[in-house]
Amino acid sequence: MHDLNYFRTNLDAVLDRLATRGFTIDREQFRALDGKRRAAMTESQTLQAEVNAKSKEIGPMKKAGQDTTALQEEVRQTKERIATLDAAAQALDEEFQNILKGIPNIPHESVPVGKDAEENVEVRREGTPRTMEFSPKAHWDLGPDLGILDFERATKITGARFAVYWGLGARLERSLINFMLDTHTREHGYTEVLPPFLANAASMYGTGQLPKFEEDLFKVQPGDYYLIPTAEVPVTNLYRDETLDADALPVKLCAYTPCFRSEAGSYGRDVRGIIRQHQFQKVELVKFARADQSMAELEGLTHDAENILRKLGLPLRTVCLCTGDMGFSSAKTYDIEVWLPGQNGFKEISSCSNFEAFQARRAGIRAKSGKKSEYAHTLNGSGLAVGRTWVAIVENYQDADGSVIVPDALRPYLNAERITPEAKLV
Repeated sequence: MHDLNYFRTNLDAVLDRLATRGFTIDREQFRALDGKRRAAMTESQTLQAEVNAKSKEIGPMKKAGQDTTALQEEVRQTKERIATLDAAAQALDEEFQNILKGIPNIPHESVPVGKDAEENVEVRREGTPRTMEFSPKAHWDLGPDLGILDFERATKITGARFAVYWGLGARLERSLINFMLDTHTREHGYTEVLPPFLANAASMYGTGQLPKFEEDLFKVQPGDYYLIPTAEVPVTNLYRDETLDADALPVKLCAYTPCFRSEAGSYGRDVRGIIRQHQFQKVELVKFARADQSMAELEGLTHDAENILRKLGLPLRTVCLCTGDMGFSSAKTYDIEVWLPGQNGFKEISSCSNFEAFQARRAGIRAKSGKKSEYAHTLNGSGLAVGRTWVAIVENYQDADGSVIVPDALRPYLNAERITPEAKLV
């Protein structure tokens, strides 16, 4: 959410920048509301000064035996008018806050201006896609052929966009989770957290999922609970309504959780395989930083997420999202993409974002050093999406005989060098 005073003071500049991400509001309506609020507050303050002055007159008049009835009635009526004005100003403030809840974050000045994903800017590319002397299979064919991925039984149990992993397929998923957590905690300096997989509405509001994206969430009945769409929600809200020691920042946390999304806005996209599921696993990286360090921390967080792909020997591409392709709460985002030979292209596997004070203002997360207190900056990114990493390994390390070579980094976790059709359990 935005700082209302900053928004008012810099209205034209803010709205011009928001327009680069395709968002517009009625400037004149905003100014008219602000004018009404200011007028109500100014009149209230003027009348309060009159009440104070007249109230001081009443005591001496009474002592002098003078009749104060008329003056007291004036004070009473003026107080009623003040109460009416204060209520009007409060109602206008609430109207402003409701408007602000629906306004996305302001893109950082370093974010390239563009309309959509076609205008994202490539930052770097690492690794060379492997040349295969055979036609590579997509994971939705290769997984079932190996007996490690089952869509039919998942559909029977739950419905579309769910999957069952068998044998080495399930162990590969679990191995990736452990490998990612170990890398981030042992090498990148993150502290592991295991949060709840349900979050309340206040937590969803704090990170920006509510109210705008409620249709993408799974609500649990009865109660005020939602299945989390990402570990970003519970981990960021660990410090909701708290003040952090600014001198101890950044705080770096990582968490494994299952994630649940209705994918309400993705009709027809990635309908095959496990690229876009209602339930998937993810290792998330979350940082809390000072304003003066958050952009440098975004670069570090992105590097940490990329490093998982480097260790697994998977070709990657990193792009900076343009203003028209950014998420609602983000001030700047890098998307990391991994090469998928079965689909002959790169696919997003992580979004690493700096939200600046946008989430912290909604969640009441401050940072204090001495007497100076300000909203902290929050950052997060997938480190990585486990299912998509599973896909990348299966597709990139497939062999002509239909088996899959296990990357060196995962062999101590999986206790296997190759996944073969003989590994089928059914």
